[in-house]
Amino acid sequence: MIDYPVQILLVEDNPADAELVREAFQEAAIPNEIQHVSDGEQAMSYLRAEGGFSVRARPDVILLDLNLPRMDGREVLRAVKSDPELHLIPVVVLTTSSADTDVSLAYRNHANAYIKKPVDFNDFINVIKSFESFWLSAAILPPQNGGSDQTRSETPVTR
Repeated sequence: MIDYPVQILLVEDNPADAELVREAFQEAAIPNEIQHVSDGEQAMSYLRAEGGFSVRARPDVILLDLNLPRMDGREVLRAVKSDPELHLIPVVVLTTSSADTDVSLAYRNHANAYIKKPVDFNDFINVIKSFESFWLSAAILPPQNGGSDQTRSETPVTR
């Protein structure tokens, strides 16, 4: 059982969807902390601990929308998976698109999973609970430090 709060970076430009994700995770059996950014440039600044994000918790998993302002989610995915400091962080695409081209492109760019956002509220909550059940309970997430000798407790956390 996980004995620390799982750090989730939610990259979502729709405030209503972001709130639904937060509400679903509030009921989670696994302790978690959600950090939310609303565009791709903020996501990359957060992940690289730049600008206003110089002190932040490194995410254990990223929930990424594809259709984002300023820097598209597809670009964020490519940037994360091509960065040696970030590429081990699991990226789960959570988006409205079910287009074959989007799904294929996401997996070609090493997305760890692709989930279509349901329109129905109850279905949306169930999808988030399924995400939690697999990614936060069944799966073993990569070490925060990419496998070096540094421990999780040495990662700076903001509250």
